Amino acid sequence: MFSTYRLIFVVSLAIVQFMALADLPNTATKPFKNTLKTVCLDAGHGGKDPGCLGPKGAHEGIVTLKIILALGKKLKQEYPDLKVIYTRETDDFIELNERANIANRNKADLFISVHCNAAANKSAYGTETYTMGLHKTDGNLNVAKRENSVILQEKDYQTAYNGFDPNSPLAHIMMANYQSAFMASSVKFASKVEDQFAKTYQRKSFGVKQAGFLVIWRTAMPSVLVETGFLTNPDEEGYLASEKGQQEVADAIANAFKQYKEEIEK
Repeated sequence: MFSTYRLIFVVSLAIVQFMALADLPNTATKPFKNTLKTVCLDAGHGGKDPGCLGPKGAHEGIVTLKIILALGKKLKQEYPDLKVIYTRETDDFIELNERANIANRNKADLFISVHCNAAANKSAYGTETYTMGLHKTDGNLNVAKRENSVILQEKDYQTAYNGFDPNSPLAHIMMANYQSAFMASSVKFASKVEDQFAKTYQRKSFGVKQAGFLVIWRTAMPSVLVETGFLTNPDEEGYLASEKGQQEVADAIANAFKQYKEEIEK
């Protein structure tokens, strides 16, 4: 039987495709590049949007910035010719669509957005890396809704995001398939990130997931959003707020980047 949810999906997918053709970068004619020359690094939240807060006072926006700066430094040391672009290098508020615009303007070959997770259950811990796609579980949807709610702090967000409502599950479904052209590459990189967390640093990994995140919706390249751990867990807060933890997270992503770069450039 053709369910209501399936009908919603078909209609919303058509809307997504129309929106992509009307308003977003033309990825259909963009040639596939087998070299990775430019990477865009995005520290989630920042400025007036601190993100989630740890029980001991750690701010997601500060933690992610330190991780991203450490990651960029490592990548430049390993690849002097690599162009590393940051969406922010200070504790400033950058709108979600502008983060994607920065990546697109610089013709980045990979977009990496780093975040910290949050949960009502203070014992929740572990990593997970997201690519753009349909929500498979309510948990994925809740993470996306929390991360996307930052647009409520932006001016005229309804115009900038085509009337997108961050509180509407249907709205998230409607925009979830735009990144499909880069899905395979995004999943490939995301898998390597989670493998590094689990195998090299013995972190609990929830693996690769899909959800509709505005920050990677309009990026015209493979894109991932890395949830580096639960800042609401006191133990993980201590780890992520420490220099050791931040360096290990940066190392894990850098190692995944190396593996991914070598694989696609063979």
